[in-house]
Amino acid sequence: MKVAVVGSGQLARMMALSAWPMGIQFSYLVQQGDSLDPITSLGDVIYDEDYPEAEALYKALGEPDVITVEKEAVDTDRLKALQAFCPVYPDPKMLETCRHRGLEKSWVNEQGVDVAPYRRTGNRQEILAALEEIGYPAILKTCTGGYDGYGQWRIKSADDAAALEEDVCNLDCVLEGFVTFKREVSMIAVRNAEGESRFYPLTENLHRDGTLLTSKAPAPNLTAELQQQAEEIANKLLAASNYVGILAIEFFVTDLDGKEHLVVNEMAPRVHNSGHWTQLGCISSQFNNHVRAITGLPLGNTQAMKITGMVNLLGVEMDNSVLVNSDQQLHGYGKSLRPGRKMGHINLVADSYEDLDAQINATLAKVYPEG
Repeated sequence: MKVAVVGSGQLARMMALSAWPMGIQFSYLVQQGDSLDPITSLGDVIYDEDYPEAEALYKALGEPDVITVEKEAVDTDRLKALQAFCPVYPDPKMLETCRHRGLEKSWVNEQGVDVAPYRRTGNRQEILAALEEIGYPAILKTCTGGYDGYGQWRIKSADDAAALEEDVCNLDCVLEGFVTFKREVSMIAVRNAEGESRFYPLTENLHRDGTLLTSKAPAPNLTAELQQQAEEIANKLLAASNYVGILAIEFFVTDLDGKEHLVVNEMAPRVHNSGHWTQLGCISSQFNNHVRAITGLPLGNTQAMKITGMVNLLGVEMDNSVLVNSDQQLHGYGKSLRPGRKMGHINLVADSYEDLDAQINATLAKVYPEG
Protein backbone atom coordinates (compact mmCIF):
# COMPACT_ATOMS: atom_id res chain seq x y z
CA MET A 1 0.00 0.00 0.00
CA LYS A 2 1.32 3.44 -0.98
CA VAL A 3 0.18 6.76 0.48
CA ALA A 4 1.17 10.19 -0.84
CA VAL A 5 0.99 13.10 1.60
CA VAL A 6 0.73 16.74 0.54
CA GLY A 7 3.06 18.51 2.95
CA SER A 8 6.28 17.84 4.84
CA GLY A 9 5.62 18.95 8.42
CA GLN A 10 5.34 17.14 11.72
CA LEU A 11 1.86 15.77 10.96
CA ALA A 12 3.17 14.07 7.82
CA ARG A 13 6.06 12.73 9.91
CA MET A 14 3.82 11.23 12.58
CA MET A 15 1.46 9.72 10.01
CA ALA A 16 4.37 7.86 8.43
CA LEU A 17 5.90 6.74 11.74
CA SER A 18 2.52 5.38 12.83
CA ALA A 19 1.82 3.51 9.59
CA TRP A 20 5.25 2.07 8.82
CA PRO A 21 4.67 -1.00 11.03
CA MET A 22 1.66 -1.80 8.83
CA GLY A 23 3.92 -2.00 5.78
CA ILE A 24 2.64 1.23 4.20
CA GLN A 25 5.05 3.27 2.08
CA PHE A 26 4.96 7.07 1.85
CA SER A 27 5.86 9.80 -0.60
CA TYR A 28 5.51 13.55 -0.16
CA LEU A 29 4.33 16.31 -2.46
CA VAL A 30 6.02 19.59 -1.54
CA GLN A 31 6.71 23.08 -2.86
CA GLN A 32 10.16 24.56 -3.46
CA GLY A 33 11.29 26.14 -0.22
CA ASP A 34 9.33 23.82 2.10
CA SER A 35 11.32 22.51 5.06
CA LEU A 36 11.92 18.78 4.69
CA ASP A 37 13.47 18.23 8.14
CA PRO A 38 10.48 16.43 9.71
CA ILE A 39 10.24 13.82 6.92
CA THR A 40 13.94 13.11 6.36
CA SER A 41 14.38 9.44 5.33
CA LEU A 42 10.64 8.74 5.58
CA GLY A 43 9.92 8.48 1.83
CA ASP A 44 10.45 10.02 -1.58
CA VAL A 45 10.01 13.77 -1.92
CA ILE A 46 8.45 15.15 -5.10
CA TYR A 47 8.42 18.85 -5.97
CA ASP A 48 5.09 19.97 -7.38
CA GLU A 49 6.69 22.48 -9.76
CA ASP A 50 8.59 19.72 -11.57
CA TYR A 51 5.43 18.00 -12.86
CA PRO A 52 2.82 20.37 -14.32
CA GLU A 53 0.75 17.49 -15.73
CA ALA A 54 -1.35 15.55 -13.21
CA GLU A 55 -0.61 12.12 -14.67
CA ALA A 56 3.14 12.72 -14.61
CA LEU A 57 2.86 13.93 -11.03
CA TYR A 58 0.88 10.84 -10.02
CA LYS A 59 3.58 8.60 -11.51
CA ALA A 60 6.36 10.59 -9.85
CA LEU A 61 4.65 10.08 -6.50
CA GLY A 62 4.96 6.34 -7.04
CA GLU A 63 1.41 5.75 -8.28
CA PRO A 64 -0.04 5.89 -4.75
CA ASP A 65 -3.20 4.07 -3.77
CA VAL A 66 -4.48 7.20 -2.06
CA ILE A 67 -3.45 10.83 -1.52
CA THR A 68 -4.02 12.75 1.71
CA VAL A 69 -2.97 16.07 3.25
CA GLU A 70 -1.40 17.31 6.48
CA LYS A 71 -2.62 20.90 6.06
CA GLU A 72 -5.45 22.88 4.48
CA ALA A 73 -3.27 25.36 2.56
CA VAL A 74 -2.88 23.20 -0.55
CA ASP A 75 -3.62 23.57 -4.27
CA THR A 76 -7.08 21.99 -4.38
CA ASP A 77 -7.32 22.30 -8.17
CA ARG A 78 -4.21 20.14 -8.33
CA LEU A 79 -5.79 17.60 -6.00
CA LYS A 80 -8.99 17.54 -8.06
CA ALA A 81 -6.91 16.70 -11.14
CA LEU A 82 -5.20 13.88 -9.23
CA GLN A 83 -8.60 12.39 -8.35
CA ALA A 84 -8.66 10.99 -11.90
CA PHE A 85 -5.91 8.56 -10.86
CA CYS A 86 -6.64 7.65 -7.22
CA PRO A 87 -8.83 8.73 -4.29
CA VAL A 88 -7.93 11.95 -2.50
CA TYR A 89 -9.03 12.12 1.16
CA PRO A 90 -10.43 14.31 2.52
CA ASP A 91 -12.23 15.51 -0.59
CA PRO A 92 -10.68 18.76 -1.91
CA LYS A 93 -14.09 20.46 -1.72
CA MET A 94 -14.10 19.94 2.06
CA LEU A 95 -10.57 21.34 2.27
CA GLU A 96 -11.80 24.47 0.47
CA THR A 97 -14.65 24.82 2.95
CA CYS A 98 -12.58 24.30 6.10
CA ARG A 99 -9.73 26.64 5.16
CA HIS A 100 -12.09 29.59 4.67
CA ARG A 101 -13.66 30.76 7.93
CA GLY A 102 -16.66 32.34 6.24
CA LEU A 103 -17.48 29.28 4.12
CA GLU A 104 -16.87 26.95 7.05
CA LYS A 105 -19.21 28.81 9.41
CA SER A 106 -22.01 29.08 6.86
CA TRP A 107 -21.64 25.38 5.95
CA VAL A 108 -21.74 24.28 9.61
CA ASN A 109 -24.84 26.46 10.13
CA GLU A 110 -26.50 24.84 7.11
CA GLN A 111 -26.12 21.47 8.84
CA GLY A 112 -28.12 22.77 11.80
CA VAL A 113 -25.10 23.16 14.08
CA ASP A 114 -24.39 26.29 16.15
CA VAL A 115 -21.38 28.55 15.63
CA ALA A 116 -20.45 31.86 17.26
CA PRO A 117 -22.41 34.86 15.93
CA TYR A 118 -20.54 36.28 12.94
CA ARG A 119 -20.71 38.51 9.87
CA ARG A 120 -18.54 38.57 6.74
CA THR A 121 -16.67 41.85 6.23
CA GLY A 122 -14.46 43.40 3.57
CA ASN A 123 -14.14 47.06 4.54
CA ARG A 124 -14.42 49.43 7.51
CA GLN A 125 -18.10 50.18 6.94
CA GLU A 126 -18.99 46.49 7.00
CA ILE A 127 -16.97 46.00 10.19
CA LEU A 128 -18.78 48.87 11.91
CA ALA A 129 -22.15 47.56 10.73
CA ALA A 130 -21.30 44.08 12.02
CA LEU A 131 -20.28 45.53 15.38
CA GLU A 132 -23.64 47.32 15.56
CA GLU A 133 -25.35 43.93 15.24
CA ILE A 134 -23.00 41.71 17.25
CA GLY A 135 -21.71 44.20 19.79
CA TYR A 136 -18.50 44.41 21.79
CA PRO A 137 -16.22 42.63 22.47
CA ALA A 138 -15.62 40.94 19.14
CA ILE A 139 -12.76 39.46 17.17
CA LEU A 140 -11.89 40.10 13.54
CA LYS A 141 -10.39 37.06 11.78
CA THR A 142 -9.06 36.72 8.27
CA CYS A 143 -11.06 34.17 6.28
CA THR A 144 -7.89 32.51 5.01
CA GLY A 145 -4.29 32.19 6.08
CA GLY A 146 -4.67 32.75 9.81
CA TYR A 147 -3.62 30.07 12.30
CA ASP A 148 -2.20 29.79 15.83
CA GLY A 149 -3.42 33.29 16.68
CA TYR A 150 -2.21 34.97 13.47
CA GLY A 151 -4.62 37.03 11.37
CA GLN A 152 -6.78 38.01 14.36
CA TRP A 153 -7.59 41.35 15.97
CA ARG A 154 -9.52 41.74 19.22
CA ILE A 155 -11.98 44.63 19.28
CA LYS A 156 -13.05 45.54 22.80
CA SER A 157 -14.37 49.04 22.14
CA ALA A 158 -15.18 51.61 19.48
CA ASP A 159 -11.65 52.97 19.97
CA ASP A 160 -10.21 49.57 19.00
CA ALA A 161 -12.40 49.54 15.89
CA ALA A 162 -11.27 53.04 14.92
CA ALA A 163 -7.62 52.04 15.39
CA LEU A 164 -7.82 49.20 12.84
CA GLU A 165 -5.52 49.94 9.92
CA GLU A 166 -7.17 50.37 6.54
CA ASP A 167 -5.36 47.43 4.94
CA VAL A 168 -6.68 45.19 7.75
CA CYS A 169 -10.24 46.47 7.27
CA ASN A 170 -10.10 45.68 3.55
CA LEU A 171 -9.22 42.01 4.08
CA ASP A 172 -11.77 39.24 3.54
CA CYS A 173 -12.72 38.59 7.17
CA VAL A 174 -15.34 37.37 9.58
CA LEU A 175 -16.25 39.50 12.56
CA GLU A 176 -17.07 37.08 15.35
CA GLY A 177 -18.83 37.83 18.61
CA PHE A 178 -17.20 36.63 21.82
CA VAL A 179 -18.78 33.49 23.22
CA THR A 180 -19.20 33.14 26.98
CA PHE A 181 -17.83 29.66 27.51
CA LYS A 182 -16.74 27.47 30.41
CA ARG A 183 -13.92 25.74 28.55
CA GLU A 184 -12.65 24.76 25.12
CA VAL A 185 -12.83 21.13 24.03
CA SER A 186 -12.19 19.26 20.82
CA MET A 187 -13.49 16.12 19.17
CA ILE A 188 -11.25 13.91 17.06
CA ALA A 189 -13.51 11.88 14.77
CA VAL A 190 -12.67 9.34 12.07
CA ARG A 191 -14.79 7.98 9.21
CA ASN A 192 -13.98 5.55 6.40
CA ALA A 193 -15.29 5.33 2.84
CA GLU A 194 -17.96 2.81 3.90
CA GLY A 195 -19.46 5.37 6.29
CA GLU A 196 -18.26 3.78 9.53
CA SER A 197 -17.37 6.39 12.16
CA ARG A 198 -15.58 6.32 15.49
CA PHE A 199 -14.93 9.02 18.05
CA TYR A 200 -12.24 9.74 20.62
CA PRO A 201 -13.22 11.17 24.01
CA LEU A 202 -13.59 14.93 24.15
CA THR A 203 -10.33 16.70 24.98
CA GLU A 204 -10.01 19.85 27.11
CA ASN A 205 -7.58 22.37 25.62
CA LEU A 206 -5.69 25.38 26.96
CA HIS A 207 -4.23 27.92 24.53
CA ARG A 208 -1.46 30.50 24.94
CA ASP A 209 -1.44 33.45 22.53
CA GLY A 210 -3.73 31.54 20.17
CA THR A 211 -1.57 28.38 20.12
CA LEU A 212 -2.45 25.13 21.86
CA LEU A 213 -0.35 24.67 25.00
CA THR A 214 -1.89 21.70 26.86
CA SER A 215 -4.56 19.05 26.40
CA LYS A 216 -6.28 16.74 28.88
CA ALA A 217 -8.18 13.64 27.81
CA PRO A 218 -10.77 12.51 28.47
CA ALA A 219 -11.77 16.05 29.39
CA PRO A 220 -12.16 16.40 33.19
CA ASN A 221 -15.76 16.08 34.41
CA LEU A 222 -16.83 14.82 31.00
CA THR A 223 -20.45 13.67 31.08
CA ALA A 224 -21.96 11.02 28.84
CA GLU A 225 -24.44 13.65 27.65
CA LEU A 226 -21.72 16.06 26.47
CA GLN A 227 -19.79 13.28 24.75
CA GLN A 228 -22.99 12.14 23.01
CA GLN A 229 -23.76 15.71 21.91
CA ALA A 230 -20.29 16.03 20.39
CA GLU A 231 -20.55 12.68 18.62
CA GLU A 232 -23.95 13.57 17.16
CA ILE A 233 -22.57 16.87 15.81
CA ALA A 234 -19.47 15.17 14.42
CA ASN A 235 -21.54 12.40 12.82
CA LYS A 236 -23.78 14.98 11.18
CA LEU A 237 -20.82 16.89 9.71
CA LEU A 238 -19.00 13.74 8.61
CA ALA A 239 -22.05 12.35 6.84
CA ALA A 240 -22.99 15.66 5.19
CA SER A 241 -19.54 15.92 3.59
CA ASN A 242 -19.09 12.17 2.92
CA TYR A 243 -15.86 12.64 4.84
CA VAL A 244 -13.01 10.10 4.89
CA GLY A 245 -10.17 10.36 7.41
CA ILE A 246 -9.68 12.28 10.67
CA LEU A 247 -11.75 15.41 11.26
CA ALA A 248 -10.99 17.61 14.28
CA ILE A 249 -13.76 19.86 15.61
CA GLU A 250 -13.02 22.57 18.18
CA PHE A 251 -15.92 23.54 20.45
CA PHE A 252 -16.82 26.12 23.07
CA VAL A 253 -18.70 24.60 26.01
CA THR A 254 -21.46 27.08 26.83
CA ASP A 255 -24.51 27.10 29.09
CA LEU A 256 -27.96 26.83 27.50
CA ASP A 257 -30.97 26.67 29.81
CA GLY A 258 -28.80 25.27 32.58
CA LYS A 259 -27.25 22.54 30.43
CA GLU A 260 -23.89 22.23 28.70
CA HIS A 261 -24.17 23.17 25.05
CA LEU A 262 -21.54 22.89 22.33
CA VAL A 263 -20.82 25.68 19.85
CA VAL A 264 -18.45 24.92 16.97
CA ASN A 265 -15.41 27.19 16.85
CA GLU A 266 -13.37 25.70 14.00
CA MET A 267 -12.78 22.47 12.09
CA ALA A 268 -9.54 20.95 10.84
CA PRO A 269 -9.80 18.39 7.99
CA ARG A 270 -6.71 16.45 9.09
CA VAL A 271 -4.94 15.01 12.09
CA HIS A 272 -4.74 17.69 14.76
CA ASN A 273 -2.53 18.98 17.57
CA SER A 274 -5.26 18.38 20.17
CA GLY A 275 -5.26 14.68 19.23
CA HIS A 276 -1.57 14.05 19.87
CA TRP A 277 -2.40 12.55 23.27
CA THR A 278 -3.90 9.54 21.47
CA GLN A 279 -0.35 8.33 20.71
CA LEU A 280 0.00 7.30 24.35
CA GLY A 281 -3.60 7.19 25.56
CA CYS A 282 -5.25 4.92 22.98
CA ILE A 283 -4.64 1.60 21.25
CA SER A 284 -5.02 3.32 17.86
CA SER A 285 -3.73 6.90 17.65
CA GLN A 286 -5.33 9.54 15.45
CA PHE A 287 -2.46 9.06 12.99
CA ASN A 288 -2.98 5.31 12.84
CA ASN A 289 -6.72 5.69 12.37
CA HIS A 290 -6.37 8.32 9.68
CA VAL A 291 -4.23 5.97 7.61
CA ARG A 292 -6.59 3.09 8.36
CA ALA A 293 -9.58 5.13 7.17
CA ILE A 294 -8.05 6.35 3.91
CA THR A 295 -6.57 2.96 2.96
CA GLY A 296 -9.67 0.89 3.72
CA LEU A 297 -8.22 -0.93 6.71
CA PRO A 298 -10.51 -1.64 9.71
CA LEU A 299 -10.81 1.35 12.04
CA GLY A 300 -8.91 1.01 15.32
CA ASN A 301 -10.05 1.31 18.92
CA THR A 302 -10.61 4.93 20.01
CA GLN A 303 -11.27 4.39 23.72
CA ALA A 304 -8.96 6.10 26.20
CA MET A 305 -6.90 3.56 28.16
CA LYS A 306 -5.85 6.03 30.86
CA ILE A 307 -6.11 9.68 31.79
CA THR A 308 -3.72 11.35 29.36
CA GLY A 309 -2.24 14.79 28.81
CA MET A 310 -0.16 16.64 26.21
CA VAL A 311 2.21 19.60 26.53
CA ASN A 312 3.34 21.47 23.41
CA LEU A 313 6.98 22.46 23.12
CA LEU A 314 6.92 25.93 21.59
CA GLY A 315 10.17 27.60 20.61
CA VAL A 316 12.30 25.60 23.05
CA GLU A 317 15.23 23.24 22.65
CA MET A 318 14.22 19.62 23.03
CA ASP A 319 15.80 16.64 24.71
CA ASN A 320 14.83 14.01 27.26
CA SER A 321 15.90 16.26 30.15
CA VAL A 322 12.50 18.00 29.92
CA LEU A 323 10.70 14.80 30.96
CA VAL A 324 9.41 14.76 34.53
CA ASN A 325 9.10 10.97 34.88
CA SER A 326 9.78 7.77 32.97
CA ASP A 327 6.15 7.35 31.88
CA GLN A 328 6.25 10.50 29.77
CA GLN A 329 6.77 10.25 26.02
CA LEU A 330 8.70 12.84 24.00
CA HIS A 331 7.94 13.42 20.32
CA GLY A 332 10.37 15.65 18.43
CA TYR A 333 9.64 17.04 14.98
CA GLY A 334 13.21 17.39 13.70
CA LYS A 335 12.83 21.12 13.12
CA SER A 336 15.36 23.92 13.46
CA LEU A 337 14.70 26.15 16.45
CA ARG A 338 12.66 29.32 15.99
CA PRO A 339 10.78 31.47 18.53
CA GLY A 340 7.24 30.15 19.07
CA ARG A 341 7.72 27.28 16.62
CA LYS A 342 6.16 23.90 17.40
CA MET A 343 9.29 21.84 18.09
CA GLY A 344 7.62 18.79 19.57
CA HIS A 345 5.29 17.64 22.32
CA ILE A 346 5.23 15.54 25.47
CA ASN A 347 2.51 12.97 26.16
CA LEU A 348 1.91 11.86 29.74
CA VAL A 349 -0.41 9.48 31.57
CA ALA A 350 -1.84 9.67 35.09
CA ASP A 351 -3.97 7.73 37.56
CA SER A 352 -6.08 10.77 38.48
CA TYR A 353 -6.77 14.28 37.26
CA GLU A 354 -4.97 15.63 40.32
CA ASP A 355 -1.89 13.66 39.27
CA LEU A 356 -2.34 14.85 35.68
CA ASP A 357 -2.47 18.51 36.75
CA ALA A 358 0.61 18.06 38.91
CA GLN A 359 2.53 16.47 36.04
CA ILE A 360 1.46 19.14 33.56
CA ASN A 361 2.42 21.95 35.94
CA ALA A 362 5.79 20.34 36.68
CA THR A 363 6.42 19.83 32.96
CA LEU A 364 5.49 23.42 32.12
CA ALA A 365 7.79 24.71 34.84
CA LYS A 366 10.65 22.64 33.45
CA VAL A 367 10.03 23.46 29.79
CA TYR A 368 9.26 27.15 30.35
CA PRO A 369 11.25 28.15 33.46
CA GLU A 370 10.74 31.84 32.71
CA GLY A 371 6.95 31.40 32.68
